[in-house]
Amino acid sequence: MTDTKTTAAPKAPLSRKIGYGFGDMSSSMFWKIFTAYLPFFYSTIFGLSLVDATFLMLVTRIWDAVSDPMMGIIADRTQTKWGKYRPYLLWIALPFAVTGVLLFTTPEFGYAGKRIWAYVTYVMMMTVYTAINVPYGAMLGVMTADSDEKTVFSSFRMFFAYAGSFVVLAGWEPLCKLFNRLQGIDSSVNDPSSWQYAMIVVAACCFLLFLLCFKMTRETVKSIPKETSVGSDLKTLFRNAPWWILLGGVLFFNLFSAARYTAGPFFFASVIGDGAQLKIFSAEFLFYAGIFFAVGEVSNMVGVSMTPAITSKIGKKSTFIYSLILLIVLSCLFFFIPLTTGGYWMMMLLQVIINIMTGIISPLVWSMYADIADYAELKFNTSSTGLIFSSSSMAQKFGGAIGGSAVTAILAAVGFSTETTAVQTESALVWVRALMSFVPAAVAAMSLFFVSLYPLTTKRMKEIQGELEIRRAQK
Repeated sequence: MTDTKTTAAPKAPLSRKIGYGFGDMSSSMFWKIFTAYLPFFYSTIFGLSLVDATFLMLVTRIWDAVSDPMMGIIADRTQTKWGKYRPYLLWIALPFAVTGVLLFTTPEFGYAGKRIWAYVTYVMMMTVYTAINVPYGAMLGVMTADSDEKTVFSSFRMFFAYAGSFVVLAGWEPLCKLFNRLQGIDSSVNDPSSWQYAMIVVAACCFLLFLLCFKMTRETVKSIPKETSVGSDLKTLFRNAPWWILLGGVLFFNLFSAARYTAGPFFFASVIGDGAQLKIFSAEFLFYAGIFFAVGEVSNMVGVSMTPAITSKIGKKSTFIYSLILLIVLSCLFFFIPLTTGGYWMMMLLQVIINIMTGIISPLVWSMYADIADYAELKFNTSSTGLIFSSSSMAQKFGGAIGGSAVTAILAAVGFSTETTAVQTESALVWVRALMSFVPAAVAAMSLFFVSLYPLTTKRMKEIQGELEIRRAQK
């Protein structure tokens, strides 16, 4: 059996890996704002009720179930001088930025008009996100044929993604307050126009990052020409057992992150409260949602940097499983931390370790989808990289929507009030703490169940790559 490592093309230059990372740096800056702040924005600033915000994020997922695989099919059949997937970075970068600003715009409409605006802009945003992110993800399958090199590319991707997330989460609230001050508005007020201006700044950065990603990347792997019908592609996808298994594992992993990020602003607003301090000797620092999640993003970056070394020792599947086990245990411990200065430091410590684990897992997801694309090419003799990677986008958006809507639905069911001066019931506060602990733990346990069934081990992937190399050389 030929080992692909011995005959593979030279490793990609560092600049290409950095350029690929810029793409998810852009996407993640938007996605983390959506995950952490959009439910809060809709319910406390835009003016929707918790129930309407819940239905909005659920109903729009019906369109995502169609648009994601549709985009994968379209991208697989695209042929340009720039490749199949790379041109979409150039074509969709500007619509991506503009639609993000519209999403965080609060029009001077009545309640019914605002609901319509929210549905239209949310569907637009998710459609544009799909149009650029599905091809971007699929690029991983055509930038290198080496499975280990795919993990390296994926690690660069996630490192830059978390770097972007750190910047935007740490800076979002200060940026909104800055625009408040520039308009003469009290810094404690969540002003709709300040949120819109802050999103304009973020959107401009995202636009430039996607242009850099396009400029610095290349498609180098020539896959089997797309000659099969759409129906045939879908049929082989549905027969792809590893794809189904990983889809379940990734969906619940995304639910884990989405639940924590969505619950976070509510947790800090109602359980921690304003004015909480982290003390280091005589220095005091404000303990708020943005800094909590920003520290998590730095921790994610640490985890991402560890992934290639760990997977080279124990494989992708084992790395995924052990990380999920730790997520379950640590999430349960979070519930019992006291609301004291020492307790706040314990929260930060658990946040660091939890996010190191999610950082380790994140590159695996994309690398494993690329492995599944190779498996599909060998088994079914068809290249459907874009279609397979569309499932990762769909899982991410379904996980975000279900996680976010589940959080708001639970809060509505337990009587949580979104009024600024409201005094929450003890039961509501317990549920808010559970949404940061036991609920994510249960979701991680479901992800663990699926990942334990995943069949594409390191040994099996080496066999697949060897056989594919021979087949591609004969084309």
